Amino acid sequence: MERVEGLSPEDDWMRAYGEINDFEEELAGHGCILAKFWLAIDRDEQEARFKAREDTGYKRFKLTQEDWRNRDKWDLYVHAVSDMVDRTSTTIAPWTLVEANDKHHARIKVLETLCDRIEAQF
Repeated sequence: MERVEGLSPEDDWMRAYGEINDFEEELAGHGCILAKFWLAIDRDEQEARFKAREDTGYKRFKLTQEDWRNRDKWDLYVHAVSDMVDRTSTTIAPWTLVEANDKHHARIKVLETLCDRIEAQF
């Protein structure tokens, strides 16, 4: 967000990649099992989910004008995510990219990945 919104100088958000990798290495060194997931949906699915939230009283609080505004920056976020995954996916803490237009598929992939990571540790 800092990058896309221009809230931090480039040197700061670029430095964060190394800090993230260092922190995750420390966690793994203490026996933590790390699993990182990026759940990706396409623009049409995001819009459909936003509209469904608007139409569902108990879910309306989950949606703000900020969410709609950020849709205009979709391409900037896609580029930022690509860089984040590229620069912070390591053998210690790899990213798992989850195709999430289908929620059932996404949940299964996350659970299978978690099981695999746990089994690999033992």
